[in-house]
Amino acid sequence: MFKKILIANRGEIACRVIKTARKMGIKTVAVYSEADKDALFVEMADEAVCIGPAASKESYLVADKIIAACKATGAEAVHPGYGFLSENAEFSRRLEEEGVKFIGPKHYSIAKMGDKIESKKLAIEAKVNTIPGYNEAISGPDEAVEIAKKIGYPVMIKASAGGGGKGLRVAYNDAEAHEGFSSCVNEARNSFGDDRVFIEKYVLEPRHIEIQVLGDSHGNYVYLNERDCSIQRRHQKVIEEAPSPFVDPEMRKAMGEQAVALARAVNYESAGTVEFVVSGATKEFYFLEMNTRLQVEHPVTELITGLDLVEQMIRVAYGEKLPLTQADVKINGWSMECRINAEDPFRGFLPSTGRLVKFQPPAEVAGEVRVDTGVYDGGEISMYYDSMIAKLIVHGKDRAEAIGRMRDALNGFVIRGISSNIPFQAALMQHPRFQSGIFDTGFIAKEYPKGFDASMVPHDDPALLISVAAFVHRRYLDRAAQVSGQLPGHERKVGDEWVVIRSGERYPVVAKPVAGGYLVDYNGEQYEILSDWRQGQSLFNGTCNGEEFTLQVERHRMTYQLFHWGTRADMMVMSARAAELLALMPEKAAPDLSKFLLSPMPGLLREVAVSVGQEVKAGEKLAVIEAMKMENILKAEQDCKVKKISAAAGESLSVDQIIIEFE
Repeated sequence: MFKKILIANRGEIACRVIKTARKMGIKTVAVYSEADKDALFVEMADEAVCIGPAASKESYLVADKIIAACKATGAEAVHPGYGFLSENAEFSRRLEEEGVKFIGPKHYSIAKMGDKIESKKLAIEAKVNTIPGYNEAISGPDEAVEIAKKIGYPVMIKASAGGGGKGLRVAYNDAEAHEGFSSCVNEARNSFGDDRVFIEKYVLEPRHIEIQVLGDSHGNYVYLNERDCSIQRRHQKVIEEAPSPFVDPEMRKAMGEQAVALARAVNYESAGTVEFVVSGATKEFYFLEMNTRLQVEHPVTELITGLDLVEQMIRVAYGEKLPLTQADVKINGWSMECRINAEDPFRGFLPSTGRLVKFQPPAEVAGEVRVDTGVYDGGEISMYYDSMIAKLIVHGKDRAEAIGRMRDALNGFVIRGISSNIPFQAALMQHPRFQSGIFDTGFIAKEYPKGFDASMVPHDDPALLISVAAFVHRRYLDRAAQVSGQLPGHERKVGDEWVVIRSGERYPVVAKPVAGGYLVDYNGEQYEILSDWRQGQSLFNGTCNGEEFTLQVERHRMTYQLFHWGTRADMMVMSARAAELLALMPEKAAPDLSKFLLSPMPGLLREVAVSVGQEVKAGEKLAVIEAMKMENILKAEQDCKVKKISAAAGESLSVDQIIIEFE
C-alpha cells in the first residue's frame, strides 16, 4: 500500500481523506494557501506545504505547485477531493508522467466524462437516456438566445466543465438566456478555468437522482444504489438522502445498469457518480452528467452500504480489485445529509463570513450521527472559498427515524459569530411535503417564494417555547437575587407571575421553582421544565413533563431568542405592569435606505455596471459581487438616476457598505 499521499484540496474533504488514510496507516501531506495556514486540515496532516496566496487560481488550482509539493515530500499519490483539480484531465496526466498516482480515474476517462458536451455524446453511444439539447460550445449570448428559442423554454445553460451548481442557470425567456449565458461563462472561467457553455431542455417537476459507481483496473464494476438530491436551492444541493423515497427496485436496477454501462465505456477506475434527472410524473430518467470524482454527499452511500468510499478509491488506485460484486451490494436502513453552510437564511441566504465565535456540533454516535467538517471553535470562514462549514449525516432504520434523528441533531448544532442555514434545514425536516417524500427540485422555490423567515415557521408545541422562556428568565433573576452585598431590607425578591410576549401577543404564566427547574402554569396546563442550563449557555438540554428536548437560546438585552425545529421565537418576559407600559411605547421607524445600493454580503466587487448621471430602469444590472465562488447580480428595484458611486471594481466589500447612491 502507499506509504504517503498528498491531498490536493482543503477544508472538510481534506480532513475526511486524512481520517481514512490514518486508519489505513498512510501518512498524509496537506497543501494550503496563505488564508488556510491555521486551518484544521493543516494541523491534522503529517506534513504541510504552503502553495501560495488565498485566491485558488494562485494556489489550489496551480498544478505545478502541487506536483512540486509531491516531489519535495515524497508523496506517492494524490487524492484530489472534489472541486479544484479533481476533474482536471491534464492534472491527472501530469501526475502520471511524474510517476505519482492519481487517486481517481485515468486522465482519458476524466477528459471524456468530465466534459459535459463530450460525455453526453458518449452517453448516447452507450445507449444511455439523454435530454434533448444543443451539445456544442456556444459562442456568445445572442447565439444562446437563438438556440434556446429552438429548443423551447425553459432551458438549462450549463458550463461544460461545471459542477456543484456553479456555471448553471435556468432561463425562461430571451432576457434570462442572454444574462444567464454571461454569468455562466464568468463563473466557469473563475471556478474551472474553462468557459465553454452549452444548453439543454429543462425537465419540469424534476427529481435529481444520482447513482454511485465503483470500477477497478481489472474490469470490475458495481453501482452502490442511488442518492436523492432533489432538495436544492438555486441548483445547490441542500439535503441528500439514500435511498430515494421515489425510486423503486426496477428503476434502481435500470439506472444502475446504465450508469455502469457508461463507466465501462470509458474504462472508468475509481469512485464516480452518474447523475440523472427524473420526471416526477412519468418516471422517465435522463443522463445529466458524470462526476469523475468523489461527491460531497458520499457519506449517505457509505452509511447504507457499510463501505468507506475514500478507502476504495485508494485501494483501486494502488491496483487492487474491488472487494465485492453487485450481488453483495445491500441497502441497510436510511441515511440523510444536511449541508451546513455559512449563509444567512434570513437575508436571502447571502454568504456570511468571519470568525466562528462558537462551533459546537452535536456529539457523534457510531452508526447514527456523523459530522464531517474542516473548521473548529474560533476558526474563520473565508470569502475566498465555498460556503460549506460542515456536513451533518444521520442514519436510521427507516426514513422516519432518519428525519427524527436529523431534526434532533440540528437542534443541538450550535454556531455563533456567523450565520448558518441550520434553522432552514430544521424547518425543512418539519415540512409535511418533505416528510411525505413527494417533492422535486423546485420544492424550496415553491414553498418559500418570499424567502425564509424562521419567526413565521409554525411550531408543533408553542407552549414548550413559552415555558422555556419563563424558565430562562426566572433563572436569570434568581441568580441576580443571590448576589451578595445587597442592602439589608432591600434584598431582591423574585415573583412567580410573568407575561411572555412574542410578536405582540401576550401569554400570562406562573413560574415556580421546583427541584431541578421550574413548574410553569400556562393556559390552564402545567409544564415541569427540568434542566441544568446556566446563563450564557447556548444549548438548552432538558425535559418537559418527562419528555427530553434540546433547543438553543440566546439573550439579546431584554429579548430571549429560542431556536427549535426550525422556528425562531423572539420573546420578552416581564411583569404584567411592565407589559402594559410596553404596549404604550411608540415604535422606532426604520431609516430610509431606498436611495442607496448597499452590499448585501461580504465579497469582491467584480463590476459596477452604471455610471454617475445614468438613468436606470427597474430590473437593470447595477453591480456584480463575487462571494464564495458565486456571482451575485444586483439589480435596480425601481427606476432611478445614479448620483454617486462609492465603491470601485476590485474592492472588497463588507455587509451594508454603500456601493451606489441615487438621486
